[in-house]
Amino acid sequence: MNVLFIGDIVGSVGRAAVKKVLPALRSKYNPHIIIANGENAAAGRGITAAIVKELLDAGVHGITMGNHTWDNKDIFEWIDDEPKLVRPANFPEGAPGRGAAIIKANGKELGIINLQGRTFLPPIDCPFRAADELIEQMREKTACILVDFHAEATSEKIALGWHLDGRASLVVGTHTHVQTNDDRILPGGTAYLTDVGMCGPRDGVLGMERTAVIHKFQTQLPVRFVVDEGDWHFHAVLVEIDESTGKAKRTQKIRMTETDLMMM
Repeated sequence: MNVLFIGDIVGSVGRAAVKKVLPALRSKYNPHIIIANGENAAAGRGITAAIVKELLDAGVHGITMGNHTWDNKDIFEWIDDEPKLVRPANFPEGAPGRGAAIIKANGKELGIINLQGRTFLPPIDCPFRAADELIEQMREKTACILVDFHAEATSEKIALGWHLDGRASLVVGTHTHVQTNDDRILPGGTAYLTDVGMCGPRDGVLGMERTAVIHKFQTQLPVRFVVDEGDWHFHAVLVEIDESTGKAKRTQKIRMTETDLMMM
């Protein structure tokens, strides 16, 4: 089974990139299941029900979230009714929504789990313990499991990758919006990448308009961040999984710009 995971989608520019790139990637790589991180999809903060539908209509099969999950307050009205969207499973007990799901598409099944780190982020429940509990439950239904670890610290992400080696098919990091170059298959058969990157404006700062970000660094004053405009870049990772064992067989990073797409 081929699984395509798309890094943090940032704003309307990122959503446009996904819609433009996916037809070419489907033709070239034949991904059976496509998962994307959507926690920045609504103007850089959170997601809406309309954007969930937009991404699903574009060919995404499942959506993960992160620390901006609750930024659009109407999410409380619909998240329990959206089975293809998962939020960090280690939010405290009582949070609406779900932290894991089984995604079915093209005759394949993939378990997805969303977790949030605690280093340099709000101190929520332990992601390692949440992962242990959810993977034990999920492996009763499927051997193929994707974990999106939405975390700031590379050390925390790497530690979770090793912790889940041999139990998850792939552990991918999101949140920092910069694609790392450490993709590998760990000894137990788990594909790992510290950060998949992002889909959105290429010339901003992590997708945000750069003038405001520079001003904040220079003055330490509060500023309003807005999603940048202009050319986009698209970051993702493609992983081939042995469905009988749940172990990864191949992994490939994907980096594209608008220019690259025109040349395909």
